[in-house]
Amino acid sequence: MENEALIGVLAATAIVAGLWFACITKVVGECINHANGQVDWQVAKRLWLGSLPLALFVVVLVSLGAQVAKVEWLSKAIGVVVMITAVGLLAAPRLMAYARNRRVSQAERFKAVQPVLTVVSGAVLGLCVALTSVGAGALGSVMLLFLYPLRMTPHRLVATDIVHAIPLAVVAGLGYLFAGMVDGWMLISLLLGSVPAVLLGSLLAGKITGRWIQIGLALVLMVAGVKVLA
Repeated sequence: MENEALIGVLAATAIVAGLWFACITKVVGECINHANGQVDWQVAKRLWLGSLPLALFVVVLVSLGAQVAKVEWLSKAIGVVVMITAVGLLAAPRLMAYARNRRVSQAERFKAVQPVLTVVSGAVLGLCVALTSVGAGALGSVMLLFLYPLRMTPHRLVATDIVHAIPLAVVAGLGYLFAGMVDGWMLISLLLGSVPAVLLGSLLAGKITGRWIQIGLALVLMVAGVKVLA
């Protein structure tokens, strides 16, 4: 199991490449989103309060020599996180409807727990990202939709989720970088195809409905999750 491959490469190798890939591509996308003034900085800061300490903790373990590559359940953990994210995206309308009802009918209580739940959600994302490189994007979006059903417009959701994920990916990736686990050629290969696509996608995002994007992403994640868990 310790040499188990994930889509043709070792799980740890895919995780490290995924972290730095996410960081660089999100920086490119955020340059466009930030220019449009869509980032909700209050929400991003709440997420950072939870995510960065957890990610830093994993970074310290890796830097001290923790053998992440030999964690037997690592590949399965990636698959589980991916599948949970896919299900969450498909169920997003129901989750939003439920959250919106709670937000309206119990406004004071809902608003009182929002900050704490956002920090907790950030912690969950930080742990998921540091261990699997999955979660900061789609899973974070699902959490924000549930926590801020009235506040998060589609474009604000995307921009806030991206800006939260950038330092999280950097912090999580640094531990693997210092441990000498970064596959530079794999990262470059991914970026050559992704950066132009990120630029195009950011420009076209306003022309495609958010629900269709969610469904498409959920289907892709389900295929990937089944592949990993099979």
